[in-house]
Amino acid sequence: MTVNPDTAALSTPGQEAAAPRRQGGLGLGGAFSIAWRAIIGTPMRSILTALGVIIGVAAVVALTAIGQGSTAGVTRNLESLGTNLLTVQSARGRPGGSLVRGGPNQTVTVEDAEALATAFGSRVAGVAPTAQSSVQAKVGSSNTQVTVLGTWPAYETVRNSPVESGSYFTQADVDSRKRTAVIGSQVVADLFADGSDPVGQRIRLGAVTFTVVGVLPDKGNSGFGNANSQVLIPLSTYIQRFSRTNSASGQPTVNNVYIQAADKNDLDQLQADITALMSERHKQTDPSNLDFQVQNQADALASLNSVTTTLTLLVGAIAGISLIVGGIGIMNIMLVSVTERTREIGVRKALGAKPRDILTQFLVEAALLSIGGGVIGLALGIGAAYAGNTFGISPVFSATPILVAFAFSALVGVFFGYYPAARAARLDPVDSLRYE
Repeated sequence: MTVNPDTAALSTPGQEAAAPRRQGGLGLGGAFSIAWRAIIGTPMRSILTALGVIIGVAAVVALTAIGQGSTAGVTRNLESLGTNLLTVQSARGRPGGSLVRGGPNQTVTVEDAEALATAFGSRVAGVAPTAQSSVQAKVGSSNTQVTVLGTWPAYETVRNSPVESGSYFTQADVDSRKRTAVIGSQVVADLFADGSDPVGQRIRLGAVTFTVVGVLPDKGNSGFGNANSQVLIPLSTYIQRFSRTNSASGQPTVNNVYIQAADKNDLDQLQADITALMSERHKQTDPSNLDFQVQNQADALASLNSVTTTLTLLVGAIAGISLIVGGIGIMNIMLVSVTERTREIGVRKALGAKPRDILTQFLVEAALLSIGGGVIGLALGIGAAYAGNTFGISPVFSATPILVAFAFSALVGVFFGYYPAARAARLDPVDSLRYE
């Protein structure tokens, strides 16, 4: 068959050169070359065609990395507050419990904490009851609002809260109700702005004067209250000077009793044994209506991981929809491209190209668009994830979501590119050459 050069010249500019001058089947290398020339020949349209895939992949990579980074950050904060930790506190929203911390219906007492420390001996590494209230602290003309926390010396290890300078108060201080205090870094900044060493100096908490014996390091923003604005004092001193709440038995109450297990493998059994002992002490017979609760740090971490996993899957599903929309965009543009290049297809078939050659060419073009979009999306997603550092979130990248997003983008291109490619392959060469 003889082709009129003038007719062939009416094809899209730059595409005649892409048509292979051959006498047999088109190899994969030739299909790749033709597809690549078609893509770079119209760069703006190619980018817009792959935009849905770019956005979808970027969303999957960025959001999963930020989500995993947030989870890791919260987990670190929880673990920084103490490991192998159990917390005993008044039940919320149940008879005898209080919705207001420090309210008149607190049920966990100092005697409960003493009984727990005695009963479990070597199974616990430390017990630290805490009671707290907000007061005004003052040094000279400087003043600030602080949280006064009454506790035992074991708080240092149980809550992973060592001093940066000075020392903790001692058991002797607790026994003698001594007025000694360990202050947070924000308290130092507010009350000792002149840069003087707070250790050994006096600080007024409300109407009571205390001697500073230690300073806590900057703990940052853990999301669990501002630890930097805390002032730790002996629990006995707190009860004498600040406590206004008592249990029904007339015993001083505490907000929490923190218990550090000696062995992390004993946490669940220790939790059950503490619940049994507290039930006996509080004469509670209905396990579903206790006036206290025992919380396990491991359970909190497991619940957190469950929630973040669910959110990650939800985000991935939404991003997957974006990828599908991007695939539909590729199919639409490829159909337009087939229509525009009908005469080119006719010329190529007239020169000996077979339907499978045409099919391969357009499939390769669709795959290149989706894979290229996936690569750009990966780069944008990684960049967007690192931008999360601006908000204090360090991204954590995992290979699985990245590989899944990239593979899915490639499959989307092939899947949605098949119909336009098959349509191009079925075109009749004679009708194609006559197409205006």
